[in-house]
Amino acid sequence: MSAALATADSDFGTMLRTWRATRRMSQLELASAAGVSSRHLSFIETGRSRPSREMVVHLAEQLDVPLRERNALLNAAGFAALYRETALSAPEMQQARQAIELILRQHPYPAIAVDRRWDLVDANDKALALVDGVDPALLGPPLNVYRVSIHPDGLGKRIENFDEYADHLLSRLQHQVAVSADPELVELLEEIRSLVGRRHPNVHMSPSQVLLPMRLRVDGGRVLSFISTISVFGTPVDITLAELAIEMFFPADADTAAYLSADGAD
Repeated sequence: MSAALATADSDFGTMLRTWRATRRMSQLELASAAGVSSRHLSFIETGRSRPSREMVVHLAEQLDVPLRERNALLNAAGFAALYRETALSAPEMQQARQAIELILRQHPYPAIAVDRRWDLVDANDKALALVDGVDPALLGPPLNVYRVSIHPDGLGKRIENFDEYADHLLSRLQHQVAVSADPELVELLEEIRSLVGRRHPNVHMSPSQVLLPMRLRVDGGRVLSFISTISVFGTPVDITLAELAIEMFFPADADTAAYLSADGAD
């Protein structure tokens, strides 16, 4: 084996071990899931055995490694990247764009599309209306949804249940960091933590509560209450689509539903 190949195998082995530790899987558990012997997996991790391209992809699948990081694993093992990252504006993304636009435009309440960093990709008019009055410096581009939600010059000063909602956003972002090991998300997490100002806010929720709403104060002092769902593409093989998510907001009470359905709310 050449020195270059040995270095590549060693780098891949280190990265594979890191992902296995991130997923809290033992060598035996990963070997069993992948259908290989523990000895062979050990040799791959220590650089004594060079994995095939198919094995790299197979192991990445068992570890649920994001597509962007799968390319990094392939590169470390000496192979070309497999997954494309195509601009959403590219002609081949037309069907995906149409699907996103259809969801956003037909959803009767606020809805947004974001990338992996939670930078805004698109939004419907009802969502854009919610950021009316936000400091223009926060509106980008890019407009980062987490930053706008938490910053005191953004929506932070208008969220009535700020402590509870900020804690929810932090927990969600922490989970994304743990799953993706994305350094840009790590930076965003630290920024949001600094804006929140404390790591463990006092949370007060009703025992009968099943979902945590965002309670947002709008014009005239009215408070709107929202819950949300997040949707992703089901079978993406392109990095852009794999990292794109659509968050759709729904009224959490009858008063909010009535306000959003009124002609003046458009």
